Amino acid sequence: MESAHYFSAQPAGPFTRKPLTVELAGAQRRLQTSSGIFSPDGVDKGTTVLLAEVPAPSPQGNLLDIGCGWGPIALTMGLMAPHASVYAVDVNERCITLTNENAAALKLGNVTASLPDDVDPALMFDTIWSNPPIRIGKDELHSLLLKWLPRLAPGGNAWLVVQKNLGSDSLQRWLGEQLDSTFTVSRESTSKSFRILRVRKASH
Repeated sequence: MESAHYFSAQPAGPFTRKPLTVELAGAQRRLQTSSGIFSPDGVDKGTTVLLAEVPAPSPQGNLLDIGCGWGPIALTMGLMAPHASVYAVDVNERCITLTNENAAALKLGNVTASLPDDVDPALMFDTIWSNPPIRIGKDELHSLLLKWLPRLAPGGNAWLVVQKNLGSDSLQRWLGEQLDSTFTVSRESTSKSFRILRVRKASH
């Protein structure tokens, strides 16, 4: 069961780490999880679709995972792009701790998880991958996406996985209206009940 409170900074209940073995970047990884976070028992369906469908991240530069949970997206980016700097953000402090501990367990010195406001505001990102937290509500989701998507570097791409029945098509239209003309928003693929949306920043 997903916890109803995984969007709180400090979830209710004890922070008890549990072992978790999952496949990331083509190999089994021994990690840790806990209650009070999103998808504590493994890689959720949306993230599985995202990781299976998107092209490899930029091999260098800055990469971003919005809403990292225990870290499956950020860790995959770190494994696939060892020469890039991977930033993972979440409002849930338990998620930040777990992602940093899981990165350390995999010896990924290029992955750093933090609260959103702790990321240098001048940083631009070459690749953004996200299974965005749709259930926080439309207003919060919109402000979250408009905080990060405009920070794509020229030529950069963001890839978002969104369930069809949770408004992927309306979100695609809204992003197209909100982002300036240097951005292109498209639907790249549909898999199971999910859509992959791509936001691209023009090179010049």
